[in-house]
Amino acid sequence: MIFSEEILHTDWFAALTAFVAINTTIYVVLAIAKTLPKIYVTDYLPRNYERAETRSIYPDVEEPKRKKPEKKD
Repeated sequence: MIFSEEILHTDWFAALTAFVAINTTIYVVLAIAKTLPKIYVTDYLPRNYERAETRSIYPDVEEPKRKKPEKKD
């Protein structure tokens, strides 16, 4: 569809093109974000808990103790 030059320089057409540009940018960002792997914040935070007793199917097996994270001052 070809518009006349008069229509291309109107305010409503400029507003329409700005809306389409912003809308396209948002959808591109959403599409890229959907293809990336999900980020779990808890994977990057230290664990401050330890179970009181094992929940393993082999409760008699000794579990290796985890190193406690060093506190930074």
